[in-house]
Amino acid sequence: MKKIAIVHDWLVTNAGAEKVLKALLEIYPSADVFSIVDFLTPKEKKDILNNKKVTTSFIQKLPFAKMHFRNYLPLFPKAIESFNLDKYDLIISSSWAFAKGVKTNPKQLHICYCHTPIRYAWDLYEEYTAHLKQPKKFLVQMSLKYIKKWDLNSVNRVDFFIANSKFVQKRIENNYKKESKIIYPPVNSSSFTHNEQKENFYLTASRLVPYKKTKLIVEAFNQMPEKKLIVIGAGEEYEEIKKIAKNNIEILGYQENSVLIQYMQNAKAFIYAAIEDFGIVPIEAMSCGTPVIALNKGGTAETVIEKLNGIHFENQTTASLIKAVNLFETKTFNSKDISSYAKTFDIAKFKENIEQYINNL
Repeated sequence: MKKIAIVHDWLVTNAGAEKVLKALLEIYPSADVFSIVDFLTPKEKKDILNNKKVTTSFIQKLPFAKMHFRNYLPLFPKAIESFNLDKYDLIISSSWAFAKGVKTNPKQLHICYCHTPIRYAWDLYEEYTAHLKQPKKFLVQMSLKYIKKWDLNSVNRVDFFIANSKFVQKRIENNYKKESKIIYPPVNSSSFTHNEQKENFYLTASRLVPYKKTKLIVEAFNQMPEKKLIVIGAGEEYEEIKKIAKNNIEILGYQENSVLIQYMQNAKAFIYAAIEDFGIVPIEAMSCGTPVIALNKGGTAETVIEKLNGIHFENQTTASLIKAVNLFETKTFNSKDISSYAKTFDIAKFKENIEQYINNL
């Protein structure tokens, strides 16, 4: 019996990467899990890990780590390298930052499911540092340069890369000079069930953080007072978004999955403005038979197909989004076709693809 380790970056929320981890543990239930930190709630532990124990790094016990673990970013390479995985035959890293840099030996097979190369060291370096003031800016820049160098030096610890989209495959090729196999992440289409009857409102749902561009969506609908928008999600921009939203916009904050599903089933369209590596949430909306209005960049450039399941807009501007919404209202979509397309990303398909790929290796 082969011993398997699954290495995850950090466990602090239940987002897209954690859906991948959950599916991997359903394929390999006897695998041991390693993560830089684990601050999941009991409910999240049950849902993602089935209450499996996680081996964490020394970061877990550092002062104020629970609230401010990201402040220890320069220590993350050492933290991920501190795991002793010598007894494992197969190592699967679920990595959008540091997990792929775990130390291995020549007898082990290391497969990295890459959500993206480290964003803030590569593509989003300028965005992460531009607004900082000295001396913090200098310290962050030095840390990110160190992390980028470490990231490159640790690439050859991975035997095979799996990319979660064509978009990420290209980034792996550009940044790491490595080939990769595309296996799209899992979508729970059995929970997000089809509903043909739509109501007269638009929906967006995500964490309310700057790169998700929810504020931009709200600003666009502020200019379309005759159109109703529902916003679901919590995060650092919540208060600011609530403050600027006009009467045609409802800001509902965090909602349980069952409430989110109801809104997704009933919305006339789901709107998404982020540049995502893949973007699971738009596929969940499609599973409900709901068309998507999304940015024509990143993962949604691949998954939103004009005339089948939605409309693209070209730029992260209010003008571009308003134009797309107005165009959407001249189109008709078949909700059953949208839902059928979304099922090609189902969890069962993901598991089948992963298992087949690893077995072949």
